[in-house]
Amino acid sequence: MNPRLPVLLSAALLASSLPDGLAADNTRFIRAGAAQVRISPADGTPMAGYYHARGSEGLVDDLHSKALVLDDGSNRVALVTLDLISTTRSLVEKARGEITKRTGIPGTHVMISATHAHTGPVLADGSSRHDALGGTEAKAVEYSARLPALIAESVERAFAVRSNVVLSATVGRCDDLAFNRRFFMRDGSVAWNPGKRNGDIVLPAGITDPEVAVLLVEPPHDPARFVPARAVYVNFAMHPDTVGGALVSADYPGALARRMADYHGPAAVTLFANGACGNINHIDTSWGREQKGSEEANRIGTLLAGAIFRAEKNLRSVEPAQLRARSQIVKLPLPSVTPDEIATARIDVRTAKDSTRDGFMKLVTAYKVLDVAAREGKPLEVEVQVFALGDDLAWVSLPGEVFVELGLAIKQRSPFRQTMIAELANGSIGYIPDRRAYSEGNYEPVSARCAAGGGEILVDAAVKMLRSLADESRNGAKVR
Repeated sequence: MNPRLPVLLSAALLASSLPDGLAADNTRFIRAGAAQVRISPADGTPMAGYYHARGSEGLVDDLHSKALVLDDGSNRVALVTLDLISTTRSLVEKARGEITKRTGIPGTHVMISATHAHTGPVLADGSSRHDALGGTEAKAVEYSARLPALIAESVERAFAVRSNVVLSATVGRCDDLAFNRRFFMRDGSVAWNPGKRNGDIVLPAGITDPEVAVLLVEPPHDPARFVPARAVYVNFAMHPDTVGGALVSADYPGALARRMADYHGPAAVTLFANGACGNINHIDTSWGREQKGSEEANRIGTLLAGAIFRAEKNLRSVEPAQLRARSQIVKLPLPSVTPDEIATARIDVRTAKDSTRDGFMKLVTAYKVLDVAAREGKPLEVEVQVFALGDDLAWVSLPGEVFVELGLAIKQRSPFRQTMIAELANGSIGYIPDRRAYSEGNYEPVSARCAAGGGEILVDAAVKMLRSLADESRNGAKVR
């Protein structure tokens, strides 16, 4: 018999008997697991993203539900990203219920966000626009019905493979990739996507957020040696609307995941959480070349991956610490609509076409008016959610396409070293502009289902919860 065997067995038994997150040498660890599940729709499923109906005709690349589960030994959270246009409240509630049933993770500790890919399926959510795009058709209803279980499966798989990990994080920059799509024009107006090399452009009507935040999840190892990663969580603010057409694609977040796997290993799960990018896209109006198609998605994914790889030289260790979660339902006021506007909207949704700018704006206005009228004066009720890991990392969920100015306000006021914004999370109410944009007009504020000031209400709610969680950390309070 090997004389070392009893010692080895004793050590193994000791390690297996220790609480989660505590190694045999009393070193604290965070436990984590990551997984992804394919959620691509069947051919013919109605697609989301625009104002005209189209059905999927094939596949460029698969869509996924990607999950990262973090476990401090006492508390667990799940971060889920979906290669979809959006999330709905019904979808999130059903998925959370199934996740809790399968893993025990409370629904309030599950954050589900969408990348905002415009080449995926319509979700059946009862909105007037999505109904017009095929949200009530059998394939859309069937897809929406089975999606919660697929999301839960991704979390369940991630939960099952939890193990001790080391976390490291950094914030890099990816300049000259994202652009504000609103512009001050020579006639004094504010335009939306005014076209390439438009001589009437004066200057952008807003800013961008070039920060790319990264959380790297790796097995314990000598930091001087390379090991394949378990997961990479990426946070960057830019619309994914590059592929277009009727073929299903995860757009540039899918291309990014492929580039990350080239270095971090094929088993690494890359989760992409879109930041506050309601007024940000990839269109460089000073560049004459067309920026559409899967080639453009691959170009963008490669450039973003390059920025991440450069930033990884500056990764800092994230010490194991307590996970904390907080969630709040916030009420947002509605814009006013008149009976005449409602009557006009009912006509326009039947007659207007999105092939001209005038027809497009009529449709935008009509769908907004009908959705607001359907609420019969009841304010929008949306969720703002915050996760924190020690004093170092924080995540904030926001329920729509949020203007970049609002996301930056949260980051600037956050007490945490690195704060990541996940928009289109835990449901969506569409565009959420900052207050100034409402007076400037055009597409996003015209489309917005919340009244001016709604975005600032969300910022205040998020900052209040961030500060509360920071106080809990300093005071050593338990997760609630």
